[in-house]
Amino acid sequence: MTLNNYRDEAGEFLKANKELWDAWAEFHKTSKFYDVEGFKCGKCTLQDIEREELGDVSGKSLLHLQCHFGLDTLSWARLGAEVTGVDFSEKAIALAHSLAAELDIPAEFICCNVYDLLEHLSGQFDIVYTSRGVKAWLQDLKKWAKTITHFLKRGGMFYIHEFHPFADIFADTDTPLVHYPYFHSAQPVREEVTGSYAGAEPGVTRVTHEWAHSIGDLINSLVGAGLRIEYLHESPYCTYQSHPWLTQGTDGLWRYDAAPDSIPLMFSIKARKE
Repeated sequence: MTLNNYRDEAGEFLKANKELWDAWAEFHKTSKFYDVEGFKCGKCTLQDIEREELGDVSGKSLLHLQCHFGLDTLSWARLGAEVTGVDFSEKAIALAHSLAAELDIPAEFICCNVYDLLEHLSGQFDIVYTSRGVKAWLQDLKKWAKTITHFLKRGGMFYIHEFHPFADIFADTDTPLVHYPYFHSAQPVREEVTGSYAGAEPGVTRVTHEWAHSIGDLINSLVGAGLRIEYLHESPYCTYQSHPWLTQGTDGLWRYDAAPDSIPLMFSIKARKE
């Protein structure tokens, strides 16, 4: 782990992360983790908790921020939402367009940084949604939250289902070992990674720049942008094996069996624009 000690005045963090996600889009589209062929056959990529907590989306407009190549976006469309997905990776958005066309699923996709979305999109939405693995790539939570508020209708709902920042402090070791910061710093953690969370790519090493954000940071940014928090739910399970010390249960979820229900691994927040 390296904590960078210089400012990103030339946009080098964003540039490097964009190159990373362009490469990952190519890698992920054929990975077992994403199972694109299963999705084409009708598989829904959304988690049960997301569908339960968001409820019926039929006929509602939904803006999906940091959508990658759109499987979750298109899953919401299959459930009746009128969807728009946003991501900064050209290759991911191109793949999303291709999948939507191939499967004849109505969807709009926009390629831009979430912070520049006001320059690329107009209108407002019933729902702004984002999920699973997005917060670490956000450098400025206050600007992110203001963007969410801007695109929500009055009475509209923001929803996030995400990996818990407490779990992010642990190293990829066989037992829980604190290695990463919990509290935010303007300078990101820089790492060299082989492959991605979707699997290893032997011989391929790439650089990531990620930012820590506490639960307090997330809540305060949303409240500061004018949203009313309806709930924060914390869960002792993860949707994939984020750490070697997690064990998969019969329900497909991963938990820390050495101390059941002792560590928050995921959370969800629902907030509303009044």
